[in-house]
Amino acid sequence: MENQSQNSGRRLREQSASPSSRRSLKRKLEEEYGEDRVSVGGEDRASVGGESPAASQQDLIRDIKAQVEILDAVFSAAEEDRASAKHAIHVLSELAKNEDMVNLIVDCAAVPVLVKHLQAPPPLGRDGEGGLSSYEHEVEKGSAFTLGLLAIKPEHQQLIVDAGALPHLVDLLKRHNDSPNSRVVSGVIRRAADAITNLAHENSSIKIRVRIEGGIPPLVEMLEFSDSKVQRAAAGALRTLAFKNDENKNQIVECNALPTLILMLRSEDTAIHYEAVGVIGNLVHSSPNIKKEVLVAGALQPVIGLLRSCCSESQREAALLLGQFAATDSDCKVHIVQRGAVPPLIEMLQSPDAQLREMSAFALGRLAQDPHNQAGIAHSGGIMPLLKLLESKNGSLQHNAAFALYGLADNEDNVADLIRVGGVQKLQDGEFIVQPTRDCVAKTLKRLEEKIHGRVLSHLTYLMRAGERNVQRRVALALAHLCSSDDQRTIFIDNNGLALLLELLESTNSKHQRDSSMALCRLANKANSLSPVDAAPPSPIPQVYLGEQYVNNPTLSDVTFLVEGRRFYAHRICLLASSDAFRAMFDGGYRERDAKDIEIPNIRWDVFELMMRYIYTGSVDVNLEIAQELLRAADQYLLEGLKRLCEYAIAQDISVENVSLMFELSDAFNALSLRHACILYILDNYDKLSVMPWYSQLIPRILPETRSYFVRVMTRPNHAELRR
Repeated sequence: MENQSQNSGRRLREQSASPSSRRSLKRKLEEEYGEDRVSVGGEDRASVGGESPAASQQDLIRDIKAQVEILDAVFSAAEEDRASAKHAIHVLSELAKNEDMVNLIVDCAAVPVLVKHLQAPPPLGRDGEGGLSSYEHEVEKGSAFTLGLLAIKPEHQQLIVDAGALPHLVDLLKRHNDSPNSRVVSGVIRRAADAITNLAHENSSIKIRVRIEGGIPPLVEMLEFSDSKVQRAAAGALRTLAFKNDENKNQIVECNALPTLILMLRSEDTAIHYEAVGVIGNLVHSSPNIKKEVLVAGALQPVIGLLRSCCSESQREAALLLGQFAATDSDCKVHIVQRGAVPPLIEMLQSPDAQLREMSAFALGRLAQDPHNQAGIAHSGGIMPLLKLLESKNGSLQHNAAFALYGLADNEDNVADLIRVGGVQKLQDGEFIVQPTRDCVAKTLKRLEEKIHGRVLSHLTYLMRAGERNVQRRVALALAHLCSSDDQRTIFIDNNGLALLLELLESTNSKHQRDSSMALCRLANKANSLSPVDAAPPSPIPQVYLGEQYVNNPTLSDVTFLVEGRRFYAHRICLLASSDAFRAMFDGGYRERDAKDIEIPNIRWDVFELMMRYIYTGSVDVNLEIAQELLRAADQYLLEGLKRLCEYAIAQDISVENVSLMFELSDAFNALSLRHACILYILDNYDKLSVMPWYSQLIPRILPETRSYFVRVMTRPNHAELRR
């Protein structure tokens, strides 16, 4: 189960690098770039993107190629060339915001010219002297932004890198040393960081190339920028580069990123602390040594603080990170709880955000495996929302909740609370999507079963006597499944548990009826009623039998029965030894006492012959075709052993269609074992029987016998008494 929880952690961490996060970045890029729009030639080029859907594809291709030709021709520091380049790049960037346009732009060979404009052209002036002044940094920023949009599609990432973009983007990052407080410098380094983020997204080879090109140190330095947008962009790039790349993780840590990232966790800017917690999460993921460094650097408390952030993304990342912190380190589990993580995590379990619920359940599942935390999580109200999550249609969310409940069930103080709120029924009734969750639930129920003794049992029996009616019923239902057979009498006879179960069975609520049926079946099984009848057919009664050879044998016969007009030869001594009915017939004042021929008017020959065969041998094979008539004969002549054989045979044929008739049959001939078999069948087949129109009339008929049956089986000496 711990392995399954670790797999869940890996999957949750990978969600942060999902295509949805890429789309979020694209929206962020577009929103922020709107701030930098300028009017060129009296026209706001923001309108280009809006007009493009109305133009034909050929017009678009001509327009794109025209901009590409301009960019290819104006790579110089001249003011008019720089203005033209900026204008052309802006047109391409507006088009690139529409994902349907991205492939057209790439197909028109825009990538090489955009890469070329990532670098500044040679400066004007004699011998290359003189500073660049026209649109300083603006053209490079636009190129980086446009390439970042093109890289949204994974199929273009390698093309852009192969065109030589990475060294130029890294050089742009280093411009932060030129004028750290310059707005235009901030813009260009931010766009370069965003482009690197998109290029490296889920592309392990490009992540390695970024490190080789020296991109990590300037990104770490950018975390300390006063411009919050630069901090966010740098953190976003580091987050991507750290994901599933140990060498990148190590370099980020070696560049001393942790202190700044931890300070960013405390930022009031939600975008900053969201990116920071994401970077730390990716650094920690599958890296135990870095996790230790992060904790030593003081990340724990600010991460816990993010659980109450107004940003749900930060809350999700913080919960996931706490789950990772708690993975193997028992001390850390305790510290997380001591520092106040449990209440906000429990609040998050009830969030409308499914991912937030999943990640908080993941964190609580890890925390609940430590004995020091279990009572605290339950006391803070964790049980009910975790049980509610078992109803989710999300397999991972179900498993995380089940894993947390498994941990909570380890603490004796939580057992009564779990049972009191109906936790056992939810665990039993849940429709669990994956096998590991079903296994986890089974182990949780087993763990609860092991704790039903001593003070836990005393507490539960007290609740069953003194609690509210719903609580009493839940406890009785749970104990039917969990208690030891040695405790059945105490619970269900002495403390009225049986009455509660029968009350539910008689209810008009179908859920109550079903729960009671299941519970009573479980009780019967524990009471060693393992077959449909109380026991297997009886062994022959220890007595002397005349044997098979004397059945219907005139030798030494001293009585003759007339059956269907035919004589059947018998021996009084054998009949006298077989039953009280024959003893009364021959020793009492009945007319048959001295008669030589005794007429048997109501039994067929084959039935009578089988009954006599039993009397002479002590055993007989009973088939279903003759079993009911033979039962009637055995009841008439008080042959209890033969009755049991007949009941056992008939019980094998009980079905949904005939169980009501079988119960009537058992009542007519006082066939106790068959009656009990019918009761157990009815209880064990609630789902099939409850839809029958006669079911509601059947239950009141069987209730008295059901009560008698359970009183009898639960008042027999138990194992503990037999041992004494």
